Amino acid sequence: MSAQKAYEELIKRAREVSLLVSCEEVLGWDERTYMPRGGAAHRADQLGLLSGLAHEKFVDPRVGELLGKLEQSDLVKDAESAEAVNVREIRYQYNKRTKLPKELVEEITRVTTLAQGEWVVARKNSDFKHFLPWLEKVMALQKDKADAYGYEGEPYNALLDDYEPGATVDEIAEVFTNLRKELVVLLGKIKDAPKKPDASIVTRDYGVDLQRIFGESVAASFGYSFTDGRLDITTHPFCIGIGPGDTRITTRYNPKRINDALFGTMHEAGHGLYEMGINKKEHFGTPMGASVSLGIHESQSRMWENQVGRSRAFWVYFLPQAQRIFKESLSDVKLDDFYGAINDVKPSHIRVEADEATYNLHILLRFELERPLLTGDLKPADVPGEWNSRFKNYFGIDVDKDANGCLQDVHWSAGYVGYFPTYTLGNLYAAQFFAKAQKDLPDMTAQFEGGQFAGLRNWLLENIHQHGQRYRANKLVERVTGKPLSYKPLIDYMTAKFGEIYGF
Repeated sequence: MSAQKAYEELIKRAREVSLLVSCEEVLGWDERTYMPRGGAAHRADQLGLLSGLAHEKFVDPRVGELLGKLEQSDLVKDAESAEAVNVREIRYQYNKRTKLPKELVEEITRVTTLAQGEWVVARKNSDFKHFLPWLEKVMALQKDKADAYGYEGEPYNALLDDYEPGATVDEIAEVFTNLRKELVVLLGKIKDAPKKPDASIVTRDYGVDLQRIFGESVAASFGYSFTDGRLDITTHPFCIGIGPGDTRITTRYNPKRINDALFGTMHEAGHGLYEMGINKKEHFGTPMGASVSLGIHESQSRMWENQVGRSRAFWVYFLPQAQRIFKESLSDVKLDDFYGAINDVKPSHIRVEADEATYNLHILLRFELERPLLTGDLKPADVPGEWNSRFKNYFGIDVDKDANGCLQDVHWSAGYVGYFPTYTLGNLYAAQFFAKAQKDLPDMTAQFEGGQFAGLRNWLLENIHQHGQRYRANKLVERVTGKPLSYKPLIDYMTAKFGEIYGF
């Protein structure tokens, strides 16, 4: 068999696996949006079957044979060619997944599907005891998964690699430590600042139907296509790229607070733009048709939410539109006052509603809990107490109920252990990418003030989206910005922004 024929067979097999996974994703989206609660057990069986089939198909020894043949061929000589990238990354995943027993893959999918439904109930009733048995099951399965993979250092490394390939706990801990030191200084300046925004502006009456209309118009202005995408309501917002021409985002509404759904929609639209920007028509089912990492994915969502959506330039254009829609709540509001209100820095319980300056502390807390949960040094039953103690130390406020504490995130119920650090990595990547985009597009602020976002979107498409997994995250950052990942661009951006708002 020629190398070309072997490559064609490999890609055909990879695409068949991706088709099965996309079926899982449709069912998962439905489970978190429209499925009646009574269907949870049946849905768990459906998803367990599909995940087992996809796993079995991917780890077929024939895949290993094809990879072995291709790795010795001229087809992969150019390390940055689509063929070389696909072979390299399929090999990386193949080596990992062949270590996982099919039964474990099916059981993880089945248990996490059920656990997500029980988490919804527990969160609604702020009842950690209801969720505890499921947390115990999920963490035990994640430990089994880490053991099956194998790891150096601690089990967290094995799971972190699923979301941020090549990253290690030690590397992330070092970056986070430096970031935390700078955040403490910044938050001290904000606390002692002479100016204070009037945050009550964002907690007036904002009708849900009007919020939906405004949020959709903002997402569309970014370039999110409602022909190839949709927006729905869920308990915990998410984005899912099911396949070519099918990207779905979700949000949740609070009629007494405009920030939640609006910036949540911007955030998920940023994820959606990345999914839509990848060339899936040509590369669906292959690494070239997939995102680099969760950290890079998060950089796109956080950039559109924060560097764009929370910028003064953005609201030069959009505040008059918002005032026409929310007449009673915003008619008397001036631009600088609104800009200050949506960027108000105040410690709060909920991560997805946190301001930019305190957000990363939420991630550090979760990062510090996940590691001992995996090693067994922290028992699931002790999570509320440990969470509340650390939260008080970080934010200076008490956790009033578990729904505002350890039950607020869907991640553990879904088995996403090792995922949380990618949020802070995303903030770091976003700031570094945006700083470079500003240099490359010197009139970008003026574009935003005119409601034009195609310049930034095209810059991201050219520099990030179109490359799929051609470059690992660390290499991509250096290639795009000319420098390795650093906490400094994020601190510089926030210091300048909050210095203007708070007057320091």
